[in-house]
Amino acid sequence: MPRIQLIEDLTSTQVPQGSNLLVEFDPSSRWYNASLNIAASWLRQDGVLIYNAGSQTPDDIRSMLQQLSVNVAELEGAGRLMIYDWYTTTLGQKSKEKFAIDSLKAHDLSIFFAKEAMHQAPNPDLLRIGDNVSTLARFNDDKAWTEFLLTRSFPSSMVRKSTQILGVASGVHSESVYRTLEAAADGIIDFKVDQSGDELKNLMRIRNMRKVVFDARWHLLRLNENLEIDIEKLT
Repeated sequence: MPRIQLIEDLTSTQVPQGSNLLVEFDPSSRWYNASLNIAASWLRQDGVLIYNAGSQTPDDIRSMLQQLSVNVAELEGAGRLMIYDWYTTTLGQKSKEKFAIDSLKAHDLSIFFAKEAMHQAPNPDLLRIGDNVSTLARFNDDKAWTEFLLTRSFPSSMVRKSTQILGVASGVHSESVYRTLEAAADGIIDFKVDQSGDELKNLMRIRNMRKVVFDARWHLLRLNENLEIDIEKLT
């Protein structure tokens, strides 16, 4: 099974298949870059990827993946890379993408998952990334969108035996939303920006991981010219 770059750099063993990992990210952090590094690494290891794009256009994602040495056209043609367009829906427009979510209402998403995601064959080589599920809060009350995640999205990981990584913006929801999602997640990862010194620092840590031993210290993220991210221990 492929490795999850960055996250499994900080764990003693691989994260069990079918896990749900919650990323709480500062909106100005390197999470989006990190998510695409994770995606590119997974694809280069012959994995299958679904990327749910809530805050970036599919073409922006394709462009960044190409800079990360991913042959996007080939992998999309082979069915190993599927970019689901949530972003266009957030603008109130109809997507022209092959894979798209036409409604971000929790009721409609629940029907989609019940018909599609919950009945697909198990595939441990599949990784699913949602760059920003906080967009659901624009179209639903807190109870509706968190219940959708708890009763449809999270259980689908177990059914499909595929790991899911969901990004949630920090500081924009109620405390109960974060606590509810944290209680259901198999792992919690934080991305933040430290502005305390002269140099702005982008940091990452694993706050909790239920089933594997992990390094809980903050680590520095460095973005290279080709958009690759290096992870370094803070001294």
